[in-house]
Amino acid sequence: MDTATEFGRLIGPLRRAVLRTRRAAELPDLPEAQIELLRALAEAGPLSPRQAAHRLRLAPSTISNLVRTMTAAGLVERKPSATDLRTVHLIATPTALEMLHTYDRTSTAALHRALANLAPDNREAIERALPALGELLTALEADS
Repeated sequence: MDTATEFGRLIGPLRRAVLRTRRAAELPDLPEAQIELLRALAEAGPLSPRQAAHRLRLAPSTISNLVRTMTAAGLVERKPSATDLRTVHLIATPTALEMLHTYDRTSTAALHRALANLAPDNREAIERALPALGELLTALEADS
């Protein structure tokens, strides 16, 4: 078995299975890129569009499109900088932060249930693999 091939085949279905848990809970269907931007704003606080693009490794035009859509939906606010009127900072709204918390709580609960149904050896193997998966993510980001 080629590990890279097998892992690559599992990533998409795993991600979609987690996304389905959000839909089953009747949560709004936000694209993953919007969730990533909300998560970045929740973790880092206000960010300029340039900072958000750098942090998420997205093109500035992609951030611009996300912000336009998310501002219209009431998920992100654009606040002028107090020190530079040419700069704005992006802020997740309280509604968006609550939605993100609900998404995470729902996904985490579904993962807890699924992990509890695994054989103990497999559950422990996944737990042991988490640091390696974090390192893999870092390596993939460095490679791009």
